Amino acid sequence: MLRKQDALLLLLDVGPSMHSVLPEIEKACSLLVQKKMIYSKNDEVGIVLFGAEDTDNELTTEVGGYQHVVVLKKIKVVDGDILEALQQLPRGTTDGDFLDAVIVGMDMLIKKFDQTNKGKKRLCLITNAQCPIKEPYEGTKEEQVTIIAKQLTAHGMKMESIIFRGKLGQDANREIMDENDHLLNIFSKETSTRLLYLENPISLFGALRTRNITLVTTFRGDLEISPKLSIKVMVYKKTAEEKFPTLKKYSDKAPSNDQYATHELKIDYEYKSSEDRDKVLSPDQRIKGYPYGPQIVPISRSEWDAVKFQPEKGVKVLGFTDSSNVFRHHYMKDVYVFLPQPGNTGAMLALSALARAMKEMDKVAILRCVWRKGQSNVSIGVLTPNLSDKENIPDSFYLNVIPFAEDVREFQFPSFSNFPASWKPNGQQLEAAANLIKTLDLAPHGQAEVLLPDFTTNPVLERFYRFLELKSKDPDVAVPPIDDTLKKITEPDADLLLQNKSVIDSFCRSFELKGQPLKKSRRLWGEKRSSTNDVIENASVKVEKIGDLTPAQDFEALISRRDSPDWVVKAIKEMKNRIFDLVEDSHEGDNYPKAFECLVVLRKGCILEQEPKQFNDFLKHICNFCRENRLHTFCQYLASKDLTLISKTEAVDSDVSDEEARSFLVESEPKVE
Repeated sequence: MLRKQDALLLLLDVGPSMHSVLPEIEKACSLLVQKKMIYSKNDEVGIVLFGAEDTDNELTTEVGGYQHVVVLKKIKVVDGDILEALQQLPRGTTDGDFLDAVIVGMDMLIKKFDQTNKGKKRLCLITNAQCPIKEPYEGTKEEQVTIIAKQLTAHGMKMESIIFRGKLGQDANREIMDENDHLLNIFSKETSTRLLYLENPISLFGALRTRNITLVTTFRGDLEISPKLSIKVMVYKKTAEEKFPTLKKYSDKAPSNDQYATHELKIDYEYKSSEDRDKVLSPDQRIKGYPYGPQIVPISRSEWDAVKFQPEKGVKVLGFTDSSNVFRHHYMKDVYVFLPQPGNTGAMLALSALARAMKEMDKVAILRCVWRKGQSNVSIGVLTPNLSDKENIPDSFYLNVIPFAEDVREFQFPSFSNFPASWKPNGQQLEAAANLIKTLDLAPHGQAEVLLPDFTTNPVLERFYRFLELKSKDPDVAVPPIDDTLKKITEPDADLLLQNKSVIDSFCRSFELKGQPLKKSRRLWGEKRSSTNDVIENASVKVEKIGDLTPAQDFEALISRRDSPDWVVKAIKEMKNRIFDLVEDSHEGDNYPKAFECLVVLRKGCILEQEPKQFNDFLKHICNFCRENRLHTFCQYLASKDLTLISKTEAVDSDVSDEEARSFLVESEPKVE
């Protein structure tokens, strides 16, 4: 089913009182269009300015009035033209009347879509609502706004208002703002749409939604409290990670004059016999194999289905516990919300009674969740009551997935009591640290929170979209510096630091900074001291390269040198070449033990120097080389010695899991068909 197109009309206040925030409005609206060009390229966008110097709209020509309202761009499919217009908005010279802009925008949507009535139609008003609204010819302002709101609902339009209220100047009239807020509240109630008040221009990026994601139920059915008691519920995802857009490969091999070319790449895989490279294996000649130690155990599809765990769909309460027994840092994945089945009064009352009883007793429920029939995994979660303070919104529950016992990683840290007295902080230092934490709190008690999660955009994604737009115009463009707006999100607030300068200075004075003395050359790992010549202790003779006689010892000596960082790069590169020479020049495996010894020390060195990718890529490369050159026996030799890739457990910079590391060499062995 195709998604309905979205027609969005931006009503932007460009009057003098908005000039200070217009740069952020330009960036936020441009970003909205950029995302639509990626995710919803068939959506339509129009731009209407009010408070402008000129007047340019159809209603002025037809009926008169509506002065200083300019249709900058008519409603059309999003493209680069709209994007460029939003990046350079004109600055107005007169106060803006947002009611005139709403009427002009509504007229544009009616003329374009009223006959077809297709898709979603939205008005997005961005203003500070500090300028007066002119008196209507008939009736009051409240009556006029009510009529307009009913017309919006009758034509299937929605309107959201984003009101920016930063630091008010001396010329700001509180009576006018209160009156405008009252009128905007009428719009919000009559049309059931959002009305947001923002104090910070940065919040515009989060408040201006790119797309409204349609809610899809994760589960519909019974919340089973006991075999005799269940409640009809519907489960939705409350939060979800916003990921980068899918970047597909593009082919330029299609003819330039072919207007129907998709430029997509299609990848086909062929499986060939290890014994006969020209023989292609059909699907019925292949079977999956699973590693079991050094062996590969073949398991057919029918055998796998016979032993596969297939639980029944359902959500069951396993028990209740005190909320203090479930830790916040154990929450995993996304958050789900449990709501009573719509229209089911019994379910609504039962869920509300359960939620209020759990809240009163400070309890949470432990759930076993299987969202779909035949789902391969079972989730265990904690159900937390969420009581509503509004009559039209029922009580609900939040579900957070919690780990199984084997998923919990407990990190043990030594106690401060074991440290010498000179290492322990004194009372003055503890007080200075506590004051620093309090003053730099982004959610201070009794004050508005800074960088609200709902209105704070993801700086990584925003930077990606901006660079993508530049890249579309110039493929060779360099990565631009970080925008000032994103710096305000990612860097400490300069005003906050200035306000608490005395506390920061006090913290700095409480702690004395000392230089870290250079460490002495460390001993080599794993090897005992040689009775004749110890590489480390013999400092008079420095190894300059890896030789043929003792490559392992030479590598350890090179990588332990600290007179230049180039020795590590040189040691790893030369050891790779030495291992290749040993394997390639081997006769019936006579060099395999020595090559294996070199691989072992190379692996240890890459872990120690935090270069796991160097070793993993090399091991994969040499195994591919052996398969292509009929040297399978070396891969078998490595598998028998249990040599593995470097996993994340051994080096945090590795992108290889423990299972992938253990199974790599086993999978690399030639499969006999």
